[in-house]
Amino acid sequence: MIDSAERARHIFQQELSELSKVAEHIDEHFALVVDALYSCKGKVVVMGIGKTGLIGRKIASSFASTGTPAIFVNAAEAVHGDLGMVSSDDVVLLVSNSGATNEILAVIDPLHQMGCRLIAMTGDLQSPLANRCDLVLSVHVDKEVCPLGLAPTTSTTATLMMGDALMVSLMEKRHFRAENFAVYHPGGALGRKLLGRVENHMTSSVPRVFTDTTFRDLVREMTAHHLGMTMVYEHNTDSDQFDHCIGIITDGDLRRAIQKYDDLHITAQDIMTVGYKRIAKGALLSEALAIMDRYNITTLAVTESNATDAIIGIISIHHIIDFA
Repeated sequence: MIDSAERARHIFQQELSELSKVAEHIDEHFALVVDALYSCKGKVVVMGIGKTGLIGRKIASSFASTGTPAIFVNAAEAVHGDLGMVSSDDVVLLVSNSGATNEILAVIDPLHQMGCRLIAMTGDLQSPLANRCDLVLSVHVDKEVCPLGLAPTTSTTATLMMGDALMVSLMEKRHFRAENFAVYHPGGALGRKLLGRVENHMTSSVPRVFTDTTFRDLVREMTAHHLGMTMVYEHNTDSDQFDHCIGIITDGDLRRAIQKYDDLHITAQDIMTVGYKRIAKGALLSEALAIMDRYNITTLAVTESNATDAIIGIISIHHIIDFA
């Protein structure tokens, strides 16, 4: 009797082995394709048919949702009028494992006549498709995991991964960030999350200590607020008001202090980080997330506006993650 779980693990191993070979053969042509897609003055048109066409549809969708204008056109429909969706400014990505699919080959001459730049993504670099395109990406695999060697399996996975590699490369080239993602995904949970306002999700309970607050007391203040940080203010001996914030102390600062000082008779000023990152209460959560991502931090001080330094709240990465 076949052990299905063991068989599944073997299938995974087979696919991973083949996919690693595809990765090893990625060369300078990949960068040329990324540049062609990035500099496209129109849109990226992905064409395919059958199982590979389904992968092509996903690639086009991924492009479109991450800053690269793209559509999918079924190659069979293209020769019956859907080529009207394509313009001369477009770059066309033709996806075919064999590189000999009749419906794919049938669109090449019309696309050339239109002046489109053509990119092939194929498993056969010697195929008619590869020979008639401007740029070619190989997704060749030695064998499918299908026991008959017939059903598209490993080859479609390789095509999907190549599409993901293109998408991520284009995202990075465009400096596509969380706030951009929110604009393109307003209907999803993540989009709704990132389009929310900081003031609606911050906490107004701000941990505060003075520069001369003892180590024990600042730990007590941080523990009480459960934010893993506290703001540090100058201490005017004539007043106990928190008027001028000059720095921040985080959990990381506490750990470093414990390692550095044998005697913890120290004050907040001894271990604080001078300066801090802030955001106005009316900003989008996506903007807060972008700042946290840029500086590798988990909290931001919230001010009434960009014109004031008075801190009215704290926004934490956990406020953003937990908001649905």
